[in-house]
Order: sequence, then structure tokens, then C-alpha cells
Amino acid sequence: MKTTQADLVTQHHPDAIKARLQRPPKVSVLSDAILGGIDGCVTTFAVVSGAIGANFPATVALVLGLANLLADAFSMAISNFESMKAQQDFRSSIRDEEQHHVDQYPEGEREEIRQIFQNKGFSDETLEVVVETITANERLWIDTMLTEEHGIPLTAANPFKAAAATFTAFIAVGIMPLLPFLISGLDRNTQFISSACIAAVMFFSIGSLKSLVYSKPIFRSGISTLLSGGAAASLAFIVGYVLREAFGIK
Repeated sequence: MKTTQADLVTQHHPDAIKARLQRPPKVSVLSDAILGGIDGCVTTFAVVSGAIGANFPATVALVLGLANLLADAFSMAISNFESMKAQQDFRSSIRDEEQHHVDQYPEGEREEIRQIFQNKGFSDETLEVVVETITANERLWIDTMLTEEHGIPLTAANPFKAAAATFTAFIAVGIMPLLPFLISGLDRNTQFISSACIAAVMFFSIGSLKSLVYSKPIFRSGISTLLSGGAAASLAFIVGYVLREAFGIK
């Protein structure tokens, strides 16, 4: 939903701007949850499709799906945690390096600040005021070097929260295509069709949610995610079918 002119005026009142800038920046883990949800549904339904394509019993599809769900959720969460932690460690190492440079050779670091802002169009007395203002505050000085020289953001999601969001979304969404296989009264084909319908709803829903977060067309985003997930499941089904025929699985 686009912001109205009245909302823009309210949001850009000096008091509103001051209050907003005084708050610490929010780091969302929603993107981790969306990725985890999509991957959870794709992975689980692909396993189910492959098992059905190979003509395995419904119980085998359920067992493989559950085992894969838990293992992949854990693996993805750990990978996300390690990735975020590595980014934190890298940021810390660069900060320590810049701190050392400022302590040992401040004039050289001051010249770097000068050239950075000179390249942005500042010159003469204005440039010198900017340099003096930034280098008068050591934390601001080093923060500026991180963002301007190294291109490193100052904030990032907490690795534990990011991993938890990934794991939770993976399990919550990934288990949905397995629910029909828990109903013993249904035949295997009905279970698979029901699973496919649930997976399709999950793919479209997550795609739509993604569109709301990133201000993209809802239907287009939902369909795009649905087609991607459907393609992965179709590929798994075809592979299962081909291997069934190749190995003569009855």
C-alpha cells in the first residue's frame, strides 16, 4: 500500500523525524522466516513427490518427509547462524583494524575521510568542517570508515534469532504437506492430491506475504513462488518415476 501525501507530511514533521532517528534501527528476521518457510515446503513436498513417483507406500513418504523435515530444518538453521556469526566476526575484525589505524596513524585515516567526502562533492571549508566533525568523535569516525570504505552495514540480525526464525518457519510450513499422510482413512492418491493442494496454498501464501513485506504485486509474487515450488516438486516426481521404471520397483 502506497503512503499518502498526508502520511508523508506527518512522518516528516521535525519532531517525528527526531523521535525516529533516536530509536535504534530495527533488524528484522522476517526474510529468514520467509526463506525458511519456502524452503521447508519445497523440500518436504519434493520428498513426498519423489516417494510417490517411485511408487513407495504412503507410510514411506511420511517417514522420509518427517526425517527430511527435521534434518533440513536443523541444517538450514545452523547454516544461517554460522553465516550471520561470520558476518559479525568479520565486522568486528574490520572495526578492530580501523581502530588500530586511527590509534597509530590518525592523519592517514583523516585523509581517507577527507577523500571519501570529497568524492561526494564536498570541498573547501565545508569539506574541512565535515572532516573535523567526523574525526572529533572516534566511534563516528570508525563507523564511517566501516560503511564508506568497506561497505559494511553497522547493524545485522542476531544470529540466534535469525536461526530460530528459519527453523520455526521451516518446521511450521514444511509439515503442512505431510498432514494428509497422517490420515489413515485416505488412499494414497487422495493423500498425495491433498498434499499437493496444501503445498500450493502454502507456496502462494508465502509468496503473497513476501509481496506485502517488499511492496510487490501480491498475485504475481504468489504465482511466482507457486511455480517455483511446483517445478521443484515436479522434478522430484519425475526423478522418482524414472528411477522406479529403471530399477523395476513394484
